[in-house]
Amino acid sequence: MLVELLKILFGGLCVGLASSVTVGPVAVLCIQRTLSKGHLSGFISSMGVVCADTLMAILAFSVYALMKSYIDEYSSIIQLVGGVFVVIVGVFIFFKNPVPQIRKNKTGQSALWQDFGSMFGFTLANFVVVIPYILAFFTMFNIDLTIDFHSAGDGAFALNEALYNVLVLGGFFFGATLWWFGVTSIISIFHKGFKPRHMIIINRVAGLVIMVLGVATLLSVIIE
Repeated sequence: MLVELLKILFGGLCVGLASSVTVGPVAVLCIQRTLSKGHLSGFISSMGVVCADTLMAILAFSVYALMKSYIDEYSSIIQLVGGVFVVIVGVFIFFKNPVPQIRKNKTGQSALWQDFGSMFGFTLANFVVVIPYILAFFTMFNIDLTIDFHSAGDGAFALNEALYNVLVLGGFFFGATLWWFGVTSIISIFHKGFKPRHMIIINRVAGLVIMVLGVATLLSVIIE
């Protein structure tokens, strides 16, 4: 039982980590605040991103659960489409130059709740792109919705189903938080030597990681 719970939690964590490995406008702002205002401001800003992403992950997971029977039936096609989508996003990130945006943005003084709120709202405003992106990773990692309820009654079914959802989405939240804490911590430690051009290197690495995930999905479907 414990192994199954950890497996579910780990699956959600993988989706949260993979969905967070992007270096778009949101990441640029979080990194910029880390450089100009310190680690706490950068991390609180990134938590605004994490909370907004988790809300959208709830919606994406609901859609995923509703579509799971179709996903199982057409799993190869859906995983191919999801893999291609993720590869395209990875290529876009790889070739994107964030330096002009960093130089254009100016970070003024603001309270921590404003740091959180601004990034929360900014991330939610991009739901049209973010939700399909998260949904693609739920599909890519093929999160299993099959729960063994044995001979449990209706009350136990509801409890187990709720626990399953909490584990997946809790794993997502933890994975995204782990990514952003690591990013803001590293940038805070090396902030004196950090230059805007270093963001290009981060973009290249993030783009490659995402492309590898997409290609791995495509290869797994082709080999099967």
